[in-house]
Amino acid sequence: MSHGHSHGGGGCHCAAEREEPPEQRGLAYGLYLRIDLERLQCLNESREGSGRGVFKPWEERTDRSKFVESDADEELLFNIPFTGNVKLKGIIIMGEDDDSHPSEMRLYKNIPQMSFDDTDREPDQTFSLNRDLTGELEYATKISRFSNVYHLSIHISKNFGADTTKVFYIGLRGEWTEVRWGWKCSCPSMMCTYVFVAIGCVSRSLKERKKSK
Repeated sequence: MSHGHSHGGGGCHCAAEREEPPEQRGLAYGLYLRIDLERLQCLNESREGSGRGVFKPWEERTDRSKFVESDADEELLFNIPFTGNVKLKGIIIMGEDDDSHPSEMRLYKNIPQMSFDDTDREPDQTFSLNRDLTGELEYATKISRFSNVYHLSIHISKNFGADTTKVFYIGLRGEWTEVRWGWKCSCPSMMCTYVFVAIGCVSRSLKERKKSK
């Protein structure tokens, strides 16, 4: 079994081949359906819009007609907005069988429109990657850090020595919670501000209003 490692704030974690039946794996990596693809950005992609194509069904991960390749150097930066809140549990990065395969991945949560200038800050988690040609290696995230994610940035900072980096598939495993616009009164004068309220939750202010009727 192949392994990779993650670093940053809590030791070293290994990536392992998950052994569920294929149909279960396909369901497990369904978070691509919860990405707002119209707003997804991939910085330093050589072909505009190609970064969106690597977020696809697990069953289609070996379709090598869809891939993203970096342009000016080996770095890629994905800005991934979700349509709700996500608890991210694992990630797969599949590349080419050569030195263009990513060798390091850095994750940042909830920094919309992140740029390469922002990658100087400390990532929420960093992974040293092994070559994965079949989309079978999962890198487990620290769930305590990735339990309330509405935007994920993936920084591919290094490869194995090539001038450019190529990625065929990125798989995201976790849980998704729908959110909607709700409201609550923030002051006695009834001037209200909008906040995100998760489905299934009722704000305290609404409860109080029902009791007062």
